[in-house]
Amino acid sequence: MQKFEYIWLDGYTPEPSLRSKVKVTDESNAPDWSFDGSSTQQAEGGASDCLLIPATTYPGPCNSDFLVMCEVQTGSHEVHPSNTRAAAAAAASDEWWFGFEQEYFFTNSDGSPLGWEDGEPRPQGDYYCGVGATNVKGREISEAHMDACLQAGIQITGTNAEVALGQWEYQCFGKGVKAGDDLWVSRYLLYLIAEEFDVGVTIHPKPKTGDWNGSGMHSNFSNEEMRTAGSESLFTSMCEKLGAVHEQGIASYGSDNDMRLTGLHETQSIDTFSFGVSDRGASIRIPIYTVEHNWNGYLEDRRPASNADPYKVIAHIVSTLS
Repeated sequence: MQKFEYIWLDGYTPEPSLRSKVKVTDESNAPDWSFDGSSTQQAEGGASDCLLIPATTYPGPCNSDFLVMCEVQTGSHEVHPSNTRAAAAAAASDEWWFGFEQEYFFTNSDGSPLGWEDGEPRPQGDYYCGVGATNVKGREISEAHMDACLQAGIQITGTNAEVALGQWEYQCFGKGVKAGDDLWVSRYLLYLIAEEFDVGVTIHPKPKTGDWNGSGMHSNFSNEEMRTAGSESLFTSMCEKLGAVHEQGIASYGSDNDMRLTGLHETQSIDTFSFGVSDRGASIRIPIYTVEHNWNGYLEDRRPASNADPYKVIAHIVSTLS
């Protein structure tokens, strides 16, 4: 018998939540399954069945043999309106590479960030990539999460303490729509690992107002032409194309992003589009790596919020630039 842990996105708005349940079966592959959509805002009680269609399977690093990221279909086998993966899968081939930088805060039961139990800590400065008990909170949870992701075959490329106390980041690389699968499953594992420490996680883009950095999901991306046949004109034209649909991009990049994209704290204003070499105050940063490699490399879209749906980010970038 094997345990398959099915993971899917529910119908809540403006951002979906992750849901999961476990099937124990003697089947060697995860079969299609169903769930009560009336309990996840994905169906009415009189026709409540929604279908789970396995998309990507991972070796289970926790209590299950396998984790199964699923697409959701209606009871009549049509793509469910909440299923954002389908559009990303249709848009992005494995030629497109994505590196997501997921920022988040660990939180106490009252919602305060770790390290903020006695009120607001001293100002930002010492916490970014910090070392020492007064500069870092939650390192053991971050490292347990990284190990779980690596055991699942998710390509975590790095992790670090972020600018605010209790804030962390990890970087997740993938190709095509699987980049979105990997990011969602890595988030799932983050919540699961944090449970073991009786700690919460928030991916709200601005959990603490004031002179504190928010949380983003900077999205690095490239296709074959960008990596091997690039030029300054190619990268400039891509930035301009993204700028021409800036409002549509913002609409796909997470809720409450206006609280984060203020023009301060390494962001551009939400109402302004800009790009520049090595400019972390721009909407799109052209990395110095790309310039120094004869304009062969990648771009970083700094606009997506930490709560953005990576499937929507993939679909927007690829459909704009293809």
